[in-house]
Amino acid sequence: MDMVAMELIRNLQTIDTQNEYILFIKPDEDDGVIQESCNFKIVRLAGGLYPFWEQIALPNAAKAAGCQILHCTSNTAPIFTSIPLVVTLHDIIYMESSYFKILSGTGSWYQKFGNVYRKMFVPKIVKMSRKIITVSHFEKNRIAQFFGMADSTKLVAVYNGVSEYFKRVTDQDELKRVKERYHLPDRYFFFLGNTDPKKNTKGTLKAFSDFLKQTGSDLKMVMLDYDLQELEKLLDEIGDKGLIDKIVLTGYVVNIDLPAIYCQCELFLYPSLRESFGIPMLEAMACGAPVITSNTSSMPEVAGDAAAIIDPFKPEEITAAMIRILTDQELRDTMITKGLIQAAKFSWKAMAENVLAIYREIEAGKN
Repeated sequence: MDMVAMELIRNLQTIDTQNEYILFIKPDEDDGVIQESCNFKIVRLAGGLYPFWEQIALPNAAKAAGCQILHCTSNTAPIFTSIPLVVTLHDIIYMESSYFKILSGTGSWYQKFGNVYRKMFVPKIVKMSRKIITVSHFEKNRIAQFFGMADSTKLVAVYNGVSEYFKRVTDQDELKRVKERYHLPDRYFFFLGNTDPKKNTKGTLKAFSDFLKQTGSDLKMVMLDYDLQELEKLLDEIGDKGLIDKIVLTGYVVNIDLPAIYCQCELFLYPSLRESFGIPMLEAMACGAPVITSNTSSMPEVAGDAAAIIDPFKPEEITAAMIRILTDQELRDTMITKGLIQAAKFSWKAMAENVLAIYREIEAGKN
């Protein structure tokens, strides 16, 4: 279960005690993530591979249960159902690429298969949905333009939120515990890169390499659960194999430990090429970390004036922002203050209230 769906459910459990909810999940995947409550029931559905589960098992179970609304929260949905359908469409990046480009591009085979599946089904889902929720006004406009929905009332932007435990950590024992557990260096940049091309991992590594060459700094870069061989390949491509000694791969990090990692970093790097929202940069801001992010897609919309905005296609701009934030204490302090204010504007409770209003609108037959 993705984090957005999880937070939606948890907050609906708090704000709505009247409507009855059934949570359909695949066995073993999501067990224990969400607990049942008085009006929230969990149904575990077998069904093999996910496409078969979503297209066959899910609509049959929802119909048998008498569901009045079916909300699918992760970009796809069953295309044969008579139940009023709400779909959360986080982005349509996969729609902008040909099948050949998807299959021959970078990224894992799991990511490629998921993008092909979405590309096949999303156009049908968009037509049949009663409401389509997306996560930013940028993405709303992009979806409307792509599918010719400029005047459609079915498309709604509902912002994501920031979990309440993302905040400044003042407990020195907690900071020390996390530092020792993940072998964090004394001074580091924090980067949540992965193999998805949109994360701009190669460009970020090039910028960090140039930063070290220009400054002679002893700073390191902390990355999460990233494959060592993939990393070495990227370092070879940018011509700096020795950079491996300046990178700390933490392995898997439990979510509850992330605030202490954000709090102890010199700055957080989020120079993605494309994002539909960008939750991590708000998490970093809530923890008091200065943020570097991109001037593309939704990121300026979400970051406001609280981040250093750069062109992610130009590593030299990322490098310059790194140097500027580290050498200008007044700028750094201003960014931290603005970041705390900006992050406070987004909450999961507000997101759930907006989604609940959509459910009630459909129930009332207004659309």
